[in-house]
Amino acid sequence: MAKKSTNNLIFVQNKLTMLTAGVLGAGHLGKIHLKLLNQSDKYNLVGFYDPDKKTADKTSKDFGFTSFDSIEKLIDAVDVVDIVTPTLSHFECAKLAISKGKHVFIEKPIAKTVAEAEGIIKLAQDKNVKGQVGHVERFNPAFTAVRDKIEHPMFIEAHRLAEFNPRGTDVPVVLDLMIHDLDIILSVVQSKVKSIHASGVSVISETPDITNARIEFENGCVANLTASRISLKNMRKARFFQRDAYISVDFLEKSCEVVKMKDAPKNPDDFALILQNAEGVKKQIYFDNPSVIPNNAILDELNAFADAITNNTTPVVSLEQGTNALRVALQIMDCFKNINTSS
Repeated sequence: MAKKSTNNLIFVQNKLTMLTAGVLGAGHLGKIHLKLLNQSDKYNLVGFYDPDKKTADKTSKDFGFTSFDSIEKLIDAVDVVDIVTPTLSHFECAKLAISKGKHVFIEKPIAKTVAEAEGIIKLAQDKNVKGQVGHVERFNPAFTAVRDKIEHPMFIEAHRLAEFNPRGTDVPVVLDLMIHDLDIILSVVQSKVKSIHASGVSVISETPDITNARIEFENGCVANLTASRISLKNMRKARFFQRDAYISVDFLEKSCEVVKMKDAPKNPDDFALILQNAEGVKKQIYFDNPSVIPNNAILDELNAFADAITNNTTPVVSLEQGTNALRVALQIMDCFKNINTSS
């Protein structure tokens, strides 16, 4: 009898210890999740379900992934359900998966309403399962490189501009684009929201295509956000201002910049950048730019969720945090209703 390869045995053992996973939804993003779960060494991809038979058959044929003929059968076959369906169906999909004791990864936004999101949280607590929301910018290498340097920001400015794409107009620009920056900001500002002022303009869609929001926090921090899906160029930048420091993150170019100030030495060298205020206080400017390590942010967020399940830790973007981002996004959208009502 031929002796089995040790490498093959290790491979089989690893497969058995992996979390089994399935994807709900085989649209543009769903296909990306399928490919990455298949590549991951933390998951064993079982297959996917999509209610559109044409889409399901084509995806199965093109990529070789197993297509299930019902959502229930897929959920029953896995440990982790990756929900990449339209937002309107997030709650029902999550409810079905969690009721069967499955962990859920839910693409952003977590749900259509805060009530639905809170319902998902309650279900997950009752069934003692993990849940993570797909706010992928938390895993952007430019942000992770400076996350520990953002300590007590007091003014934040974010711009997220995108060229027009009909695929994104099924949801308001706040839920499609701005919610990324809302989640980032809420993750670094350790204070409750005090007030929100916002305005938006509908140019080509039924809902605003360009939006600006000003958020004031109880600790005095102010965040100014702009999101547009009718821009002539793409931009995803955020700037954080705090005591003696300025931090810039370019989410699109995957780059960052950290500018700090410290008391100037008595005898600075010839190349030192020195500023002096009206009171005569001198500060030296210096750069503390960390290296940005390239990554696949979607793969990293999926793998981080697997680690949270395996190690029984809180996911990087918890269901509660996803709900907070949704709550603020909907409050911003309420401002549009108030403007229309008053006019």
